[in-house]
Amino acid sequence: MYALIYDEHDFTQQKKVISVHRTRENAEKALEKRKKELGKKVWECNTRVVWLEKNVSSGDYVREGEFATWRPGEPVPHGEMFPDSD
Repeated sequence: MYALIYDEHDFTQQKKVISVHRTRENAEKALEKRKKELGKKVWECNTRVVWLEKNVSSGDYVREGEFATWRPGEPVPHGEMFPDSD
């Protein structure tokens, strides 16, 4: 399942699950909605879409290693395969 998590990029902290979704498309739509509600850019929201193997609900917490950016076998967009800087 896909989920939106609150992630401040601190590897020692648990990540709060904001919402869960069956498809990446729905999760991306929820991320856009959250961005608009907060009036911030994506990187300012500390929110990202992740893939989870286990069932979770909104309000649960997950740790590093329990989620991945991409679902196994999911095609990764070309622009996501390279860092933004040199």
